[in-house]
Amino acid sequence: MSLPAIFDDMRLPVVAAPMFLVSGVEKTVAACQAGIAGTFPALNQRTSEGFEEWVLTVKERLEGFRRENPDAPVGPYGVNLIVHRTNPRMQADLEICVRHEVPLVITSLGAVKEVVEAVHSYGGVVFHDVTNRRHAEKAQEAGVDGLILVCGGAGGHAGTLNPFGLLAEIKKFFTGTIVLAGALSSGRDVAAARAMGADLAYMGTRFIATDESRAQTDYKSMVCDAVAEDIIHTPVVSGVPANFMAQSLKANGYDMEKLRDPGHVDFGEKLTAGDEAQAWKTVWSAGHGVSAIDEVIPIAELVDELHDEYRKALTSVSDY
Repeated sequence: MSLPAIFDDMRLPVVAAPMFLVSGVEKTVAACQAGIAGTFPALNQRTSEGFEEWVLTVKERLEGFRRENPDAPVGPYGVNLIVHRTNPRMQADLEICVRHEVPLVITSLGAVKEVVEAVHSYGGVVFHDVTNRRHAEKAQEAGVDGLILVCGGAGGHAGTLNPFGLLAEIKKFFTGTIVLAGALSSGRDVAAARAMGADLAYMGTRFIATDESRAQTDYKSMVCDAVAEDIIHTPVVSGVPANFMAQSLKANGYDMEKLRDPGHVDFGEKLTAGDEAQAWKTVWSAGHGVSAIDEVIPIAELVDELHDEYRKALTSVSDY
């Protein structure tokens, strides 16, 4: 499978994932300028008007960077849309994506054919988050260009399936772009994902501890201090199962014995009204990849490290 043309100028097959309250203009632009794909959630801006301002700012900064650095590898930018019937902003935010021809649209919590067709109308690419085969089959029916396999160990609203099993299962029927997510933190992990058959690696947690991240300083420090055992998969914060750091849950008074009680979420109420936003400001999400993170660094430096590790990993594997 060849990647869509929007990825032709990338330095490294990596997407810096859109993270709730963490990904903004600075992180997105820095990732693209470093030669990987940079993304942010539309709902990180409280209004559609604010979201449109972010889109315009990202476009303008990347266009300026390309003019000043015509030979530099530049990754595409993308936007995450919550495609769920309870998200009242979905249509307005989609129209903004179409109006400004956002290159990559990542849909979550619903694969809708009309959304895919709207993005395809201007030549855009649609990737969809999935955690199991059933969701992948529905996304394929909707006509998406790629699937993001959110496997066990990923940050945020993660799945629980092992990446080897899920990727092998999806590749039996899906011929589009496959993006692998779940505790990918190094260039070696990127090489491993490619060797498994993924086209792109999806990294979220690794980009929390960067200078350009919108995460609070204490949040970044907790990511650097945490280990894989500290990550707890629970629906208590939003109603949808997600991975959070135990230290953060304890600090916010959650009953550690009840973290796996089932919940319910209305994205219209919780995301746009701010309930979840308020919760996630102090209850911090991360994936098992925290075990590989020890310091906060600029994104340009991080991508340099990832690229060096990736090339060395490819060389080392070719020796066998």
